[in-house]
Amino acid sequence: MAGNTFGQVFRVTTWGESHGTAIGATIDGCPAGIPITAEDIQVDLDRRRPGKGGATSPRKEPDKVEILSGIFNDFTTGTPITLVIYNKDAHSKSYTDLENIFRPGHGDFSYFCKYGIRDHRGGGRASARETAARVAAGAVARKFLQFSGIKVFAYTLALGNIMAEQFSMEALDENRLCCPDNKAAEKMEKLIKEVRKEGDTLGGIVEIMATGCPAGLGEPVFNKLDADLAGALISIGAVKGVEIGSGFAAATARGSENNDSLTPDGFASNNAGGILAGISNGDPIVARVAVKPIPSINKPQQTVNMDNEITEIRIGGRHDIAAIPRINPVCEAMVCLTLADHLMRQQAEELFQDDGFED
Repeated sequence: MAGNTFGQVFRVTTWGESHGTAIGATIDGCPAGIPITAEDIQVDLDRRRPGKGGATSPRKEPDKVEILSGIFNDFTTGTPITLVIYNKDAHSKSYTDLENIFRPGHGDFSYFCKYGIRDHRGGGRASARETAARVAAGAVARKFLQFSGIKVFAYTLALGNIMAEQFSMEALDENRLCCPDNKAAEKMEKLIKEVRKEGDTLGGIVEIMATGCPAGLGEPVFNKLDADLAGALISIGAVKGVEIGSGFAAATARGSENNDSLTPDGFASNNAGGILAGISNGDPIVARVAVKPIPSINKPQQTVNMDNEITEIRIGGRHDIAAIPRINPVCEAMVCLTLADHLMRQQAEELFQDDGFED
């Protein structure tokens, strides 16, 4: 089965390629009566779109979303929602020289091994451009979650070797890297300029938090909430690692340090990241992702061509220096989609518990 659809009840299928006519998403299973407009979706898309300078690509895509179905008079109808974003600034000729060459760090080689064909224009389906469709669908899920008081937001913890050392919600709107530490953000901006001159790229760490999530979401064995969240986040092309709660730090901690003590007012700490035994416990859900450096670099690299001959490649064109901060709303979208799906599953479970069957 082709892996272009996400979710079991709140289901999303994304489609389109980086340099095709358009990209988009179809949502099936969204309840009727959710108030939403194209402008609501556009807010999240504007945070992800390229062409804003700094660490981002100069590709100037307006990423203007159009609603083709499933929304009438600014309310969801319960029928499939189709969202489309037309590609306006694709420069396919920039990739002509790469048609017969596999780019290091990209999906070129693995896609060719799987399908026997690949779209070399900007990476085709493997391009980060696909994530705009996720963000559009995630905006719909976000509106649905708001009815249950659930909020999802992401921020930059690290860029390269520079870590945020303080946390200020106000700072998230005061620097363009969406970092909670303005001093760290200044150092990150300086590092971006240095790395750009070197023709290289950067990775980093993004943390995602979901507040207001009720206890009880998730399944006991398979489809655990943290498992589905991890799968959703690592499905983002640039993500190579996921932590929930204390994550890898739990490996070096003792049980007495890592356990979250219970009090009459709730948990005394949140090393579990809001999830115990695969089921939400009512605390904020906290996840972190490791984001790899952008593989398109303006430095010579060894590779092979379609004839398996050694050659050298140096990638020019328009590319980000780092996926951060454009990846932040993508991470939010995948968490929103996961929580919306699990919330609908739990609502169905509770409906059955309330009604039951009587002989």
